[in-house]
Amino acid sequence: MWRNSLRKTKFMSGELEFLLWRRGLSSSGSGEPTRRFAAVWGNGDYGRLGVGTLDSQWRPKPIHCSSFQDQSLKSVACGGAHTLFLTESGRVYATGLNDFGQLGSSDSMNYTPEPIEVSGLTKEIVQISAGYHHSCAITVDGELYMWGKNSSGQLGLGKKAAKVVHVPTKVECLSGLTIKTAALGSEHTVAVTDGGEALSWGGVASGRLGHGLEPSIFGFLTSTSEYTPRLIKKLEGIKVTRVAAGLLHSACIDGIAENGSLFIFGEKVVTDLGFGGAKNATMPSMISALPYSEAVACGGYHTCVVTRGGELYTWGSNENGCLGIGSTDAFHLPERVQGPFLKSPVCKVSCGWKHTAAISDGEVFTWGWGGSDGTFSEDGHSSGGQLGHGSDVDYIKPTMVHFGENVKALQISCGFNHTGAILEYM
Repeated sequence: MWRNSLRKTKFMSGELEFLLWRRGLSSSGSGEPTRRFAAVWGNGDYGRLGVGTLDSQWRPKPIHCSSFQDQSLKSVACGGAHTLFLTESGRVYATGLNDFGQLGSSDSMNYTPEPIEVSGLTKEIVQISAGYHHSCAITVDGELYMWGKNSSGQLGLGKKAAKVVHVPTKVECLSGLTIKTAALGSEHTVAVTDGGEALSWGGVASGRLGHGLEPSIFGFLTSTSEYTPRLIKKLEGIKVTRVAAGLLHSACIDGIAENGSLFIFGEKVVTDLGFGGAKNATMPSMISALPYSEAVACGGYHTCVVTRGGELYTWGSNENGCLGIGSTDAFHLPERVQGPFLKSPVCKVSCGWKHTAAISDGEVFTWGWGGSDGTFSEDGHSSGGQLGHGSDVDYIKPTMVHFGENVKALQISCGFNHTGAILEYM
């Protein structure tokens, strides 16, 4: 009985906070607020949620607009233990851990519990992405800036570049190319030009770059890293429109082909999925058992794809139920996620290490690892809450996250064990 009462209290307090926050917006301006804002939840270590404390948030918590100088928000990108925010005016803010300079700020700051503006970005930014320990921003004219950990060359700044870069630095070797989108994984980066060429760089291990292993005469790899962007030759002639990067694998979508083909690469993924005799796991392989693919997301060891019809398919490791198919059995081929998505199509999806989030009909659904027995937990304390359901319990099926009435979700991002969303009041 008391557990039910506690759950009800938590549920009501979560929606009440959104209601009060909305009223605060109304009182500070004229009429009903229409600005887009961010809500975050999950592990609060190192201030990665940006809510001013280091406490975990078991339900979505809105971030005060004053943190962004009252600017409306366009997107959020959750990384390992840090988070990036992009305003409608093209400015970037960061919060959380800064041990490798991933906040793009002073190297004397180990972490910050509230968003601070990333320094040195003088042009308007149109896209952001966060990896495990590194970050990037794309300018309105297609320049790529990167910062953070660079031990495996994941910043693309060359072999002589520092192992830690604290301020956004332009990837000069891409001059003359217009970068449209980029995805950051654990220790690698994948980017796409306006012409649809796919490039990758960073840690070579597990074939996550898609270039193929190049053993020397003695059987050893000639290099463990690619320090500058390199064209993925297997994808030449294909116009890539979407990319995703996970822990040990990557994926690209051919947006021109009639079937919207999905290509995936990464040795660990191919081993897990058992793609027949495809031994060359370090080269892109097409997944033929999918309808036209519109969006793709890569997690720790799982992958999700949204089709043109709004169907969600997922496969790979299913630890903690991150596939959302109602069990914890691993799937070697794409399996359609059903439940609420049979009635309304999915438009966005994001993968964390072992949890997943999707947007359908303006609502956010999450499933997978809830945070119990968290990787970094101490003395048995939970380090999670990334599903936003008020507990650290795992969910093996998509479950709706409650934000209150008249709230529409526009974008979702999963970090290692935290989640962020961009919302607006209708």
